[in-house]
Amino acid sequence: MPDGMRFLLEEIAGLELLGIYKVERDVVGIARKIDSSKTKMEQNLNMSLKELIKNNQNESFKSTYFGVPAIKSPADFWIYHEIIFEVKPDVIIEIGTKHGGGTLAYSHLLNNLGNNGRVIGLEIDSNIVDKTVRVQPNITIIDGDACSNFEKVKKLIKDTDKVLIIEDSSHTYENTLNVLNIFSGLVTKGSYFIVEDSNCWHGLDHGPSPGPYEAIETFMKDNNKFEIDSSKERFIITWNPKGYLKRIK
Repeated sequence: MPDGMRFLLEEIAGLELLGIYKVERDVVGIARKIDSSKTKMEQNLNMSLKELIKNNQNESFKSTYFGVPAIKSPADFWIYHEIIFEVKPDVIIEIGTKHGGGTLAYSHLLNNLGNNGRVIGLEIDSNIVDKTVRVQPNITIIDGDACSNFEKVKKLIKDTDKVLIIEDSSHTYENTLNVLNIFSGLVTKGSYFIVEDSNCWHGLDHGPSPGPYEAIETFMKDNNKFEIDSSKERFIITWNPKGYLKRIK
């Protein structure tokens, strides 16, 4: 370590003992002097957007809904709630439920709409879905590969149902494109097909490449029934760039 850096860290450590400052490593691992009298937000006003995206992504893995792990971006989830209120779907298909925090949230939102809406959740290994989610009367969990279970899902949907889809499975290019091609026909006009985690290598430096972002671009080249609704990215930070696909035909 350079002598100058060592001296700086020793100086900060001394101030930390006095309770004036503390040492914290930022999201890229660089030691910073933090004024303990300031709020967390004030301490990070100089953080770059890229650092903030990485921080928010890491923190989202700790997020829960009614005690169930959700792993959702708070900003995107707020957009979901607005879309659900706007569309008032009869059915939400969630492809990739994980533990089911998001599934439970959609269930509660539909209950509050009072339209007897229901959630169909698909998970490659449904054993990981929380029991709190499993006992909800308006949630159906289907085990196994989503595309292989398409006909089973289709049988649960009536011709008159408004359908919204949220895709959050493996995030590989091939799988995301397959899901888009197979399930998109279920989305009703005016509703949405939301593709999550298209920020892989488009805001966040990890994940499959090519991934969901490129799958969306390929899907949109050959499909005139959907448009990318960029107004749903108004908070700027989103896990779903280009991922809010609204059916228009």
